Amino acid sequence: MKPPILFAMPISPKLIERLSERYEVLGPLDRARPLPLPEGAGRAKALVTLGSLKTNVAMMDALPDLGLISCYGTGFEGVDRAEAARRGIRLTHAGDSNATSVAEFAMGLVLAAGRNLVRGDRMTRAGKWASLSIDRVPITPGLAGQRMGIYGMGSIGLKIAQRAAAFEMEIGYHNRSRRNDVDYAYHGSLQALAEWCDVLVVAVRASAENRHAVNAEILEALGPQGVLVNISRGIAVDEMALAEALEKNVIAGAGLDVYENEPHVPERFWTLENVVLTPHMAALSRGAQVAQQKVLIDNLDAFFAGRPLHSLMPTG
Repeated sequence: MKPPILFAMPISPKLIERLSERYEVLGPLDRARPLPLPEGAGRAKALVTLGSLKTNVAMMDALPDLGLISCYGTGFEGVDRAEAARRGIRLTHAGDSNATSVAEFAMGLVLAAGRNLVRGDRMTRAGKWASLSIDRVPITPGLAGQRMGIYGMGSIGLKIAQRAAAFEMEIGYHNRSRRNDVDYAYHGSLQALAEWCDVLVVAVRASAENRHAVNAEILEALGPQGVLVNISRGIAVDEMALAEALEKNVIAGAGLDVYENEPHVPERFWTLENVVLTPHMAALSRGAQVAQQKVLIDNLDAFFAGRPLHSLMPTG
């Protein structure tokens, strides 16, 4: 009999086909109302979920045989780690499997927001390119010589820094602690980093302690020539403060791939010319998905075979 695994979110038909060879695949759950579970889903011994979805006491109560929570992406902020530890449930995530893809995309948003790529595309498609005057679109500072501040110098932040350096940007960062393996300028607070940089990239891991860390004061510090890019989690940015900053030109622009209440994107952003909006797609490259699926499958196989797990997180 195949071990039952439950998916909290939709997955690709090809992945379902691969997993169905050795597992009974259950789900997906209704994101808006995951509980009560569909009939039969409570038998699952492993739950595959996303960090943005809640895996709380109620969910664990509904899964009495649960032994593994495997987060498909790198985030795990929605998991009640203390409760999982109390129940002896192990927790894994995708590690740095999508770091390259997300870092690439972050630089794409830096270019799109900082060099007005999307604004220029819209103007051209609308037939509004009627003059060869150099002021047909706003002149931007460019990237070379600009200062990039990275909030969160983990595996993704480090790869962003490496790519920004190739654009001849100066790199600084704020982290919970200084890294001894990098030469980039360390700033002791997010406020100090925002005051220093021209482009602020949010790459911090989501947690309650950094909810709305990028607020009105940080945006004010970033300044009227500043650009904000978020490829981390929407929770890290106060979206209403950001909308107001964009409306009032407190900062020059923003590029957002993540939002606090996905898939909802605040309507205030929709009509703004100085923000680039994408639908949480930074990790949606073929290489990243192959790598994430390999980590997931390897962890499921290891769990049911009693072998050591990859990217195992402490749950206490």
